[in-house]
Amino acid sequence: MAANKPAYSTTVDTLVPGDPRVQHLDAEIGPYTYHYMLATPPGPDAPRATILLVHGWPDLGMAWRYQVPYLAKTLRCRVIAPDMLGYGRTSAPADPAAYTLRNIAAQMRALVAHVLGPDGGRQEPVILGGHDWGGAAVWRVAMWCPDLVRAVFSLNVPFAPPLRRLVEGEELVERVPSFRYQLQLASPEAERIVDASPARLRAFINAIYGGSVASASEAGGTGRPKFAFSTQTGVVESALDAGVGPASLMSPDMVDFYVREYSRHGLHGPTNWYRTRRLNFEDELPRFVPQGGDSNSPKKEWRFKCPAMVVMAEKDITLPPALADGTEKWFEGPGGLRKEVVKGVGHWGMWQDPETVNGYIGSFVEDVLGGRLKEKL
Repeated sequence: MAANKPAYSTTVDTLVPGDPRVQHLDAEIGPYTYHYMLATPPGPDAPRATILLVHGWPDLGMAWRYQVPYLAKTLRCRVIAPDMLGYGRTSAPADPAAYTLRNIAAQMRALVAHVLGPDGGRQEPVILGGHDWGGAAVWRVAMWCPDLVRAVFSLNVPFAPPLRRLVEGEELVERVPSFRYQLQLASPEAERIVDASPARLRAFINAIYGGSVASASEAGGTGRPKFAFSTQTGVVESALDAGVGPASLMSPDMVDFYVREYSRHGLHGPTNWYRTRRLNFEDELPRFVPQGGDSNSPKKEWRFKCPAMVVMAEKDITLPPALADGTEKWFEGPGGLRKEVVKGVGHWGMWQDPETVNGYIGSFVEDVLGGRLKEKL
């Protein structure tokens, strides 16, 4: 099986495992331990701002490896990049209720207070950035903890308010066919497949990050599936066993790092995020329907008040740019909602084209810090 040509940037400054430019620290947040990377600008000057970066599925705080050096050195900001609940060196509770976005928002507030100190956490609002599930999370942090948030940006995930009634299972897939994989992830099936052996886990990491599956002739059989993960199926067990080539979206050293970190808890914690749809709906509905109202009640006129940006990826199959259409109505902060699209990249655009992604983030942050977006803090 031929090695994949790298689909990630080899020119932009990036963190590597064991990178001395970041500290690896732990915080006790209620009953959980959160592991996080902390980067600060070089030199004696105080950071211009604090930026909290929230990764998605299936990822780690290291997802932001191309952004952290840029944010810390070039923009001179303090950067907090945790392994989110269920991932890496952070706790992985078995109960899906721990992973609701309202609970995640409270945990992020506590993490900021831990890093900045209780007074700093109240006095210095932070800039939030998220990707994938982390994108969904940072919108909810801004919704549940508005006093914590100076500005917010999300990669690939626009804000979506709760529907008037719960939509899940096959009805959800009928509305959004590219979400079919989520049914498998919410079931025990994906974790059963991946956690079966160390070889399966390594094959999964390689596959999810662009590794190609062995052809039928290479695998010595017929009818081999082409992909080991698809939006229609989820994780494909037979493809993992057929043989998966090296990831094209990350280096071999980074694959080793991800395999080591995922070996700590397996896939149950990460897939718990997909078991929260009903719980999130029940948490959030009162925000949009008057208390005591029913499904026919008018929605509340609730809006984000802070500067906001969403950056979509042109070739993201699961989360196409069209998902951001019309979302401007939920924003009335300075500048409204800024919307950008990164051309020619898929779901992992912050690795495939970090120059463009960092450029959008940098422009947005400079607008916020430079006062071009006037906000009340």
